[in-house]
Amino acid sequence: MKSDRTDLELWQMIAQDDAAAFEELYNRYSKGLFVYALNIFKKKEACEDIVQNVFIDFWSKRKTVNIVSVKPYLFQSVKFQVFKHMRDTKISDEDLTRLNIVDVSVDILQKLEFEELEELIKDVVSSLPPRCQEIFVMSRFQNKSNQEIAIELKISMQAVKNQISKALKSLKQELHPHKIAALALLLEL
Repeated sequence: MKSDRTDLELWQMIAQDDAAAFEELYNRYSKGLFVYALNIFKKKEACEDIVQNVFIDFWSKRKTVNIVSVKPYLFQSVKFQVFKHMRDTKISDEDLTRLNIVDVSVDILQKLEFEELEELIKDVVSSLPPRCQEIFVMSRFQNKSNQEIAIELKISMQAVKNQISKALKSLKQELHPHKIAALALLLEL
């Protein structure tokens, strides 16, 4: 049964020793991680072991590691384990070529996720009241200071701050909780 919990919520539960949350995260990502490893390495048994080791390590580090984004962490862990396995065994040119191709595809996927997030932010910003939208765009997209905005629009600095705060509150409410970290980076909260 799939829940509506975000990866980050599950990670926080795992950090509190919640085995059911760990199982849910495992079920959510283990097949994808296996396919990712298999696309690089083409050795089924080794890839199964790699994914199992990643999840064992994930569980054992639950109290000591601070994870902000679970999915990239897991995929990076698999990539690292594949590299380690390749280093410890004989590497073929075909394996290296496949690894480079997969690496490029992961970069493309991350770029697409960023573009999707950027589009979502633009949609939320466009739904703000006109004055709030105008001030937010001037602040975050045109990089104007609060003082410059206040002077240009002939309003108080406090009014500018209030509108920016209102816009950020709307963005936080509209965006899915696991994307808040990316929002913070993008908007420099």
